[in-house]
This record gives sequence, structure tokens and C-alpha cells, in this order.
Amino acid sequence: MAEVFTAFPMAIFNENAQIPILSSDNYTEWKEKVLLTLGCSDMDLALRVEEQPIPKESSTPEDKAKYERWERSNRLSLMLIKAHISQSIKGSIPNSDKVKTYMKEIDEQFVSSDKALAITLMKRLSSMTFDRSRTVREHIIEMRDIAAKLKSLEIDMSEPFLVHFILNSLSAKYGPFKISYNTHKDKWSINELLTMCVQEEEMLN
Repeated sequence: MAEVFTAFPMAIFNENAQIPILSSDNYTEWKEKVLLTLGCSDMDLALRVEEQPIPKESSTPEDKAKYERWERSNRLSLMLIKAHISQSIKGSIPNSDKVKTYMKEIDEQFVSSDKALAITLMKRLSSMTFDRSRTVREHIIEMRDIAAKLKSLEIDMSEPFLVHFILNSLSAKYGPFKISYNTHKDKWSINELLTMCVQEEEMLN
């Protein structure tokens, strides 16, 4: 058992550096990294099982050991989680000395935030048009990045759909280019579209 406990700090240290500080727009990534860290450190017991009864003098050594493992998991998990929450958000989360309850409070607070963020990103993506105030490469990369953020919020769109979405956002000067794509038998990937659009931009300029 001592060897297992000794291994905990090193496992936490290795994963800990990868956990971002929870902010208003990275909840999904934050939770994934937190659960990964606790799982790799074998410290997620208090998140997986119900609280163990506090042992009494008459409790068996096995029951006492079960409670000690649960209590250690609960205490260290709370420490890790709270250390990776920004102060501006931490104050709005009801405190709890039970990690499962505390995580549930965080989940409930960010479910509505995720929905609001998804709506905002969808509106932004659907209203984007290429006005040539920047390069077509920058325009496409931004649209691709927004699509990636939507995917992290469990709103996924296929690559062919995103390709059509990007094509429709291009200005009228790209009319012949869009017609050429529509009559082309092969479908382009995002990277292929990016390359072709950059070449078309150079020709137009």
C-alpha cells in the first residue's frame, strides 16, 4: 500500500501540468483533463462510489481501510479540482466537502453556459462572410476553429457540410470558383479547400 501512495504524487504531478484553469469557455476540456488526472492517479474512487460509512471501534479492518481509501480520494480530489478553478468562478460554486457533490454543482453551472456558448458560435458561424478585409486563409481557419469548438460542445458537423458552408461564405468574386467545385465529381477536404482558395485568391489579386 505504501508503494501505491508514494506513486500518487508523481502521477498527479505528471498530469497536473496539463489541466487548464477552469474559465467561462473551457469547461469540457477542463473536466476531461481533471477526470483523466484523477483516473491515472487512481484517485477517482470518491467520484465513482458512494461515501463509505465512518468506521466505529467495532468496525472490521477491511471496513476501516475502505473508508480511509474513500476519504483520501475525496480529500485529494477536492484539492486538485479547486486548485484549477479561477477565483472569479470559484466564488459562484456552492462549496461542499464531498467531491461528487462539488463536481455536480460545477456541472449544473456550466450546462447552461455551454448551451449559450453553442448558440453564440452557431450564430457567428452562420453569419460569417468573406469581405476581403483579411486573407481567405485567415477566414477559412477561423471558420474551421469555430466548428472545432462546436464539436467540443457535442455539436458536430461533417467535413463536406463545413466545406459547403465555407464556400457559401465567399464573396461574389469567387462565383466561378464555386461553380467549378459544384461541377467537380470529387469532394474536397478542408485542407484541400484551403489550398485551392489561396490559389484562387492569388489569381484574383
